Amino acid sequence: MAKRPTITDLARVSGVSVATVDRVLNSRLPVREETARRVYDAATEIGYHAAGLIKQRMRQELPEYRLGFLLLRGNDVFYGDFARELELAVAQSQRFRGVATVEFATSLVPDEIAAQMRKLAAKSRAIAVVGPDHPNLTAVVEALKARGQPVFSLLSDFAAGIREGYVGLDNRKVGRSAAWMIAKAARKPGKVALFVGSHRFHGHELREIGFRSFFREHAPDFTVLETLVNLEANDVTHDAMLDLLARHPDLAGCYVAGGGMEGAVSALRTARPAEMPVVICNEINAVSRAALADNILTMVISTPLAALCRELVGLMAHAIESGAANAPGQTFLPFDIYLPENI
Repeated sequence: MAKRPTITDLARVSGVSVATVDRVLNSRLPVREETARRVYDAATEIGYHAAGLIKQRMRQELPEYRLGFLLLRGNDVFYGDFARELELAVAQSQRFRGVATVEFATSLVPDEIAAQMRKLAAKSRAIAVVGPDHPNLTAVVEALKARGQPVFSLLSDFAAGIREGYVGLDNRKVGRSAAWMIAKAARKPGKVALFVGSHRFHGHELREIGFRSFFREHAPDFTVLETLVNLEANDVTHDAMLDLLARHPDLAGCYVAGGGMEGAVSALRTARPAEMPVVICNEINAVSRAALADNILTMVISTPLAALCRELVGLMAHAIESGAANAPGQTFLPFDIYLPENI
């Protein structure tokens, strides 16, 4: 039977004295974070019985931050997954003890989102928001910045140059990637449709720019139709997709640049066109996965939520500790691509 590691073994492996290990275990005197981390890592490595206690002691020494997050539609699968990943990222942070307050916008009206931002900021050290690029939101960000409260934009940028930072995808590249797939996968050139949630969402505008610019540069034989606004609503997208299929029998492709994917899929399943257009949507879930398997969708572009949330939470903590950035920037994460052959 293997001998149970002792405090002496732990001190030797971690390269500190027994007295230092004792201070880490019992919080008798302050110990540098680097030293405590070294003792904890060594305890985990050798299977020391009090490794869990050391981790608990370390967390008790960390500062506590309350972070606020304002997402869109609470009944949407994607935003439900997003909320869970945010809570997990805050709970697992190694640099602070955190409380995550996740709320959902009750509408897309800028005034109402701005009001929710103010209320959320009143009980948070820093906030991150999915919202439209609108002067009312910019005014809130300016007021919070003046009070020293960092604000981050998520998924779609707003208040550029004022907010602390943007965290999400490079939306122009997302739009170009969707266009590339349609141009490559379509049986022949034809008409191409594009849905955005709102022209006030900067991310959707960038996806449209990238989408249209690709066709202008590399696939001019395709005709990109007038952009359709679906308010990210499944019922609106369903009806609009049925109308598109009826009016344009030569529809070669379609990209739903924001929400509404479930509506597009249900319309395609209802219509069952003789020649299925190349359809690109966002975010992998049970509906999009099944649609890929059934060759209803050709490609799904998905946000790496776990990685995004870890990055965001780290940036929010840094902003709280270090103050506002001199040059508020953008953090782009690589997007995931799902095809029928890799789901």
